[in-house]
Amino acid sequence: MIDDLACLMYLLAHDDAAEGPYDRARTELLVRAAALVDLALRGRLREAGGRVTVSGTEPAGDPVLDGVLRDAAAGHGWKRLVRRHRKRTLAEVEDRLVARRLLTLKAPRTRFGSRRLTVTDHTVSAELRTRVSAALRGDGPVREIPAIDTALLALAAAGGVRSVVSRQDQKIFRARIDACTGSLAVLAPGLEKAVRALPVTMIAAQGGMGGMGGS
Repeated sequence: MIDDLACLMYLLAHDDAAEGPYDRARTELLVRAAALVDLALRGRLREAGGRVTVSGTEPAGDPVLDGVLRDAAAGHGWKRLVRRHRKRTLAEVEDRLVARRLLTLKAPRTRFGSRRLTVTDHTVSAELRTRVSAALRGDGPVREIPAIDTALLALAAAGGVRSVVSRQDQKIFRARIDACTGSLAVLAPGLEKAVRALPVTMIAAQGGMGGMGGS
């Protein structure tokens, strides 16, 4: 089982019928946020005075994470880093999953269409969804849930991935989702705030608030 959060988040957000993410613009932000959480969990990103700082100089050994580390070296805040180079990060995640043979790449239907991606092994996605569902519906303390699973649940809920967290789930398990999101503050308070702000960030990214910068 793969363990990098950005790839796991992509698999959760993938829609077989769409042959790609359930919503490409939203998934760009989700995988970018997942990569930041991953690096924070690994101790490579910290927070000082509201700014993100990089710990260590060695590469992460993953092209997706290494790209995010380079971006973080500029000293931006968490919200800025979620938006920054998000299209590049999503494409890199897709390429990584294709290389791992977890996605199959198909040519676009039209000359200017998007590339089509199908999940190669659905057991991986099914196991992942089972893990996140257990985190959502379990009655044990959130602190006992693997950090990766709580992060994925928090991101899926913030990103409106309805195949993972339905609207009914959002209401029934509101306290559980809030606790999982709040656990990110242990890594960095600003990171938790950036994840909580994802719904608004996504509206802005799709032009609902005049658009936003970043590529």
